[in-house]
Amino acid sequence: MDLIKAIEAAQLRETTPFRIGDLIKVHFKIVEGKTERVQVYEGTVIAINHSGVRKSFTVRKISFGVGVERVFPLHSPRIDKLEVVRPGKVRRSKLYYLRDRVGKAAKVKELIKKKVVTAV
Repeated sequence: MDLIKAIEAAQLRETTPFRIGDLIKVHFKIVEGKTERVQVYEGTVIAINHSGVRKSFTVRKISFGVGVERVFPLHSPRIDKLEVVRPGKVRRSKLYYLRDRVGKAAKVKELIKKKVVTAV
């Protein structure tokens, strides 16, 4: 069992920390024939599943009026980088209720963090 954990530990990579409800950009490598390009997928994180090397997250976006969801493995070598565009303010661990919402109702409020002022 330790051999499996050692192999999985070698495949872990450092990623940008993000949470459920965040609006993120996923830069994903796509192979078309012999060429390889990076495609950006921007949407709201509605779920994070599993842990360790098997950790994956689901991103949902609205494309031409149709909801599109895609599941990305977090530690995949095909993910070039992750960018958090806007942090979301949610109180749920899974945002599956967004599937039934349309328009402005499908948006997640922005999390506004307070600035800490240090006294000198």
